[in-house]
Amino acid sequence: MAHSFGSDNHSGVHPLMIKAIEEANSGHVPAYGDDLLTAQAKDTVREVFGTDGEVVFMFNGTGANVLALRSVTRPYNAVFCASTAHTWNNECGAPECHTGCKFITLEEHDGKITPEQLLPHLTVIGNCHHNLPGAVTVAQSTEVGTVYTNDELRALADIAHAHNMYLHVDGTRLANAVAAAGCTAREMITETGVDVLSFGGTKNGMLLGESVVFINDSIGSDAPYHRKQLMQLASKMRYVAAQFETYISDGFWLRNAAHANSMASYLGELISGIPGIVIPYTVQTNMVFVHVPDEAIPDLKERGYYRNVDPAVPGLVRYVCSFDTGKEDVEALANALKEVL
Repeated sequence: MAHSFGSDNHSGVHPLMIKAIEEANSGHVPAYGDDLLTAQAKDTVREVFGTDGEVVFMFNGTGANVLALRSVTRPYNAVFCASTAHTWNNECGAPECHTGCKFITLEEHDGKITPEQLLPHLTVIGNCHHNLPGAVTVAQSTEVGTVYTNDELRALADIAHAHNMYLHVDGTRLANAVAAAGCTAREMITETGVDVLSFGGTKNGMLLGESVVFINDSIGSDAPYHRKQLMQLASKMRYVAAQFETYISDGFWLRNAAHANSMASYLGELISGIPGIVIPYTVQTNMVFVHVPDEAIPDLKERGYYRNVDPAVPGLVRYVCSFDTGKEDVEALANALKEVL
C-alpha cells in the first residue's frame, strides 16, 4: 500500500515509544496511576507548561476533550467553538452528551474564531432563559492546519475571563503548532491565559494516550472523578505515562512535529503550480488542503490519494504528513497529482 496521507493516525508507532513501553514492562507496580513513573511523567508535563495544575492521562482525544470541558462547565452552560471544530463535527456529540452543555458554533476564518464573534452571544449573561456562556474551545493547530498566534489566543482568553468563562485548547496537534510558531509550549499556552489543555501524542508517534493539563491550577481537583466516570482510567497507567515521559524528553515531540510540518511544506511547494490545484489554506503545520477538479476524483481514489473532508465539497481533499513521512512519499503523491491533472 502507498504511504497514506489520509491522517496522521494512519502512521505506525515510533520505535522510541515501543522502547519506552518495553522498559516500563518490568516487575509489579501499583495500578491506576499510583506508581512512580506516572508521577514522574506528570511532573515532566507540568515542567513543560510551567504549571502546578492537575495532569491526568487518558486513552484518547475525545475523552480528553470531554473531561476538560466537563471540568469547567455545568449543564446549563454554553460552549463556543469554530464551525470546523473536532468537538462539534467529529466526536459523535460526546462533549454535549457528557457535559450537558449547548455548543454554539461560530464561522471560522482560516480555521479560527475571534473575540469579536463572541460579543453578540454574551448579552444573555444573567438571563436564566438562555444558556449561560461558560467556555470557549479552540484547536491548536486548527482543523485546517493553521496556527493561532499567541496574541490571538491571549485575546480569546481575555474576553473569556472578563465574562467568567474558561478557555480550553484542543491540542491533539499542539506539537505541530508549537514547532511551527517557533516558541515554547509555555509561551503559547500558559502565558496566553489558557485554562485547560487537551495535550495529545497519538498523532505524533505514540501508541495511544492523551492527557488533560489544567494550566489554571484553581480548577481540575475533580478531574480524577470525571476520568473514572468517563471510563478513561487505565489500570496499567505506567504504559501511557512511559510514553509521555519519553515523548517530551529532549524535545522528541517537537522534532517529530517539525519533520511532519516540513514534509507538508514540501508537498505544498511541489503541487502549488499544478493546473487545477487550489490550496485554500496557508500550509503552516502538517496538513495540506487541496481543491481538485471533480473529474480527477476517480483516478485519485484508485491511487489511494483521495480522502474527502467535507461531503458538501467533493473536491476538497486533505493530505496529512506524519513523523515517518519521507521526501520520496511526498514526491510520489505530487507526481500522482501531476499525472492525474
